[in-house]
Amino acid sequence: MTLRLTEEQERALALLARAEGISEHEAAVRAITGAAARRVRDERVRALSREGRARHAGMLDRLAR
Repeated sequence: MTLRLTEEQERALALLARAEGISEHEAAVRAITGAAARRVRDERVRALSREGRARHAGMLDRLAR
């Protein structure tokens, strides 16, 4: 796989790799993995919030008054 980056993105990746003391490849892999984990976690939190709001809609309406 080839990852095409702008010059600015290449500089950012190089800075990240140096700051972490790892290769640019490893920095890219960690960034992708971390973003995916945050996204899944954020989606799960939103789903739980929707479920809770639906389950307790009546009580929430009464509290809002």
